[in-house]
Amino acid sequence: MYWTLELASKLEDAPWPATKDELIDYAMRSGLPLEVIENLQEIEDEGEIYESIEDIWPDYPTKEDFFFNEEEY
Repeated sequence: MYWTLELASKLEDAPWPATKDELIDYAMRSGLPLEVIENLQEIEDEGEIYESIEDIWPDYPTKEDFFFNEEEY
């Protein structure tokens, strides 16, 4: 399983919180790249409910990671 920023960003609009099966269903219905679906299928699942992409990929960058001050514009 490998995540890239591009692949993980495809899940930003997913129906959070969600289970692994719900995320796979969302990815398939939304026509997301096959790599996203394969990554989701490789998650070791114990019936967990994921609150956000950070639960799946802890290194996913947040807005705070970018040094962009929205108030300046």
